Amino acid sequence: MSQNESIICPQCGSTSPKIKSVYRETDLSFTSNDPIKTANINMENVDQYEDVRDALLICFFRCPSCEKHTIKIKGIGSEVKDKLLNFYPSSNAKVFPTYIPESIRKDYEEACQIVNLSPKASATLSRRCLQGMIRDYWKVTNKKNLYEEITAIQDKVSPEVARVLKGLKDLGNIGAHMEKDINLIIDIDSGEAEKLIKLIEYLMKEWYINRYESEQLFNDIIGIDEAKKEQKRNGKSQ
Repeated sequence: MSQNESIICPQCGSTSPKIKSVYRETDLSFTSNDPIKTANINMENVDQYEDVRDALLICFFRCPSCEKHTIKIKGIGSEVKDKLLNFYPSSNAKVFPTYIPESIRKDYEEACQIVNLSPKASATLSRRCLQGMIRDYWKVTNKKNLYEEITAIQDKVSPEVARVLKGLKDLGNIGAHMEKDINLIIDIDSGEAEKLIKLIEYLMKEWYINRYESEQLFNDIIGIDEAKKEQKRNGKSQ
């Protein structure tokens, strides 16, 4: 653990170095000779648990900014390997500004909350989130479906973004629609669903946050310019 590692608080969005004063890890195993150990263990170091079926790693983080706690439980024993539970808060959803429509933020938060429980449902919510952003941010209306909505903005975004938007749509369709052959099962794992969530986060920043920050900067500069002009006018009239 070093100050080069950092943690983003899911409660307030601030970033903190991953150091002992704010971050602790405790491992727990029913079959271990020493079931509870308080030594700091690297979450990725599972070699010592190869012969243990039920080992868990409990991670505690206390944000120095908002002073709220984050608790995660990770399975590191052979029977529970790769299982992850966001104990508190219940997801890794980032805190986004309220100028992003509430319906979009709620779909995003729910997609984060169920990403491990139901990756296909999470992908479907990411798809819905994308559709809401296209309709709100790009003012796309009167289209039959998400494919037409993406097509309507493909000349306004880079070819790479247009391609990845169609990819998100297709992956979201896996959860939203059953295959014609009901015996054909195409699954989405939690890692893939997390990638879709990362894309939604990227688009929120690129579309909403960057636009808002640009408008704020432009308005500030215009305000400074008008104030200076007013000073000149007042100086000449004296």
